[in-house]
Amino acid sequence: MARYQAIYEIMEYIDEELVICNIGFPSRELYEINDRSKNFYMIGSMGLASSIGLGLALAKPYEDVVVIDGDGSLLMNMGSLVTVFANNPSNLTWIVIDNGAYGSTGNQDTYAQVVDLVDVARGVGFENSYYSNDVNLKEFIKSDDASFIVYRTEAGNSDAPIIDLDPITIKERFMKSI
Repeated sequence: MARYQAIYEIMEYIDEELVICNIGFPSRELYEINDRSKNFYMIGSMGLASSIGLGLALAKPYEDVVVIDGDGSLLMNMGSLVTVFANNPSNLTWIVIDNGAYGSTGNQDTYAQVVDLVDVARGVGFENSYYSNDVNLKEFIKSDDASFIVYRTEAGNSDAPIIDLDPITIKERFMKSI
């Protein structure tokens, strides 16, 4: 499965949830698949989708928040696993698309090829930590604990176009929607 297909499948489960998407190609792919005002497309700040998602989940406890992240971004900010777990927002679902590569910078290998991210999340304490083929995503989005789900995909990028919204427009549009 390609990352594009994984994002497409994830979005089939999204209704009114707020979605924070990792930088680069994942945001471009999400924009092409299902652009909506409740999607926040990160243009910069690699590694911080989970931190933005956590802040949003804590500030908006009655809104479900879904973070679409990458393995390279998670590895860049491993401390976020502990921080998200310690806060355990019941309205946060963190989805990591693990393609074993830094997809937006040329598909260089990540250490996720030798580190099991589900095992790492479980080691931190995430009880709701699974691979995508082992879960009903909608149930996890509605669960009473923070959830951590890994989609394993092939490396590579689609030909999704560049997002034609500037960062200020993305931010303002998202803020109005919440």
